[in-house]
Parts: sequence; structure tokens; C-alpha cells
Amino acid sequence: MDNSIIYLVCIVLMIVGILGTFIPVLPGLLLSICGLLIYKFGTDAPLSMGYVWIFVALTAISVVLNYVIPARTNRKYGGTRWGSVGSVIGTFAGMFFIPIPFGFLIGMFLGVFIGELLHDANDKKKALNSTKGAFIGFIYGTGFNFIVALAMFLVVILDMFKN
Repeated sequence: MDNSIIYLVCIVLMIVGILGTFIPVLPGLLLSICGLLIYKFGTDAPLSMGYVWIFVALTAISVVLNYVIPARTNRKYGGTRWGSVGSVIGTFAGMFFIPIPFGFLIGMFLGVFIGELLHDANDKKKALNSTKGAFIGFIYGTGFNFIVALAMFLVVILDMFKN
């Protein structure tokens, strides 16, 4: 197969991957890492395996952080374990039971809020602060994913033009 077609497929996958860090329906970093792997192993590109391993590790770390960071920042903003557990449960419930593009996000916020209210029904302000913390955590996680996807894209583009 012609390398230019493979290059085009890689670039498209990586651009869609970058968009996927913001659009929850798309598996952002997964598409980006697929573009990187196709570039490395589908062409005669001299891209170092060090880059491949670093980006695979960062992608695996981001999968974990996407669930851990909102729960941690929830606690930083005064949330309890109830809110953290609600965050995780709400995220998964939102993915499956709220059939809109940001259903997982709505589920996460509802999970934190409901979890905090189950812990202390009289303290709505604490529940709102905890939800704010989960939102900030989501922003951190999304930012991390965006930076990793953009770095993958830049490494591949620079390697393409280096040849």
C-alpha cells in the first residue's frame, strides 16, 4: 500500500482522536494511539519505539486518571467517600442510561451530588462544592488527554516531515 494513504489515515485518526478528548462519544486517545501505531508499523518510519512505549503508557495512565481525578478533586472540595463513589457509579450509569453525548458527565455530577446528599441530606452547599470539585477534576483529566493526543500528533507530523 502507498505510504501516502497510510499517512493520511494516521493523520485523520489522530485529528479525530484530538477531537475525541473533548467529544465524549469518540474514544480520543485510543484513536490517537491507533494512528501512532499504524504510522510506526504500517510504514517504514524510523520513529523510535521509545515514543511508542511512552504514549502507550500515557494512554493507559489516562484511562485510570479519567475515573480517579474527579473523585479525588471531589474530596479536595469537601466531598466525602459517598461523593467519590457516587462519581464513579454516576459516570458508568450516565454512559449507559443517559443516551446523549454528555450523558456520562451528567451522570458523574448527579452521582456526586446524590452521593453527598445521601451522606448528609441537610448540607446542600457541601454537595454542590463536592460537585464543583468533580467538575474541576474532569477538566484536569480532559486537559491531560488533550495534551497527550496533541503530543502524539506533533511527534508523528514532525517525524513525517523529517523523512
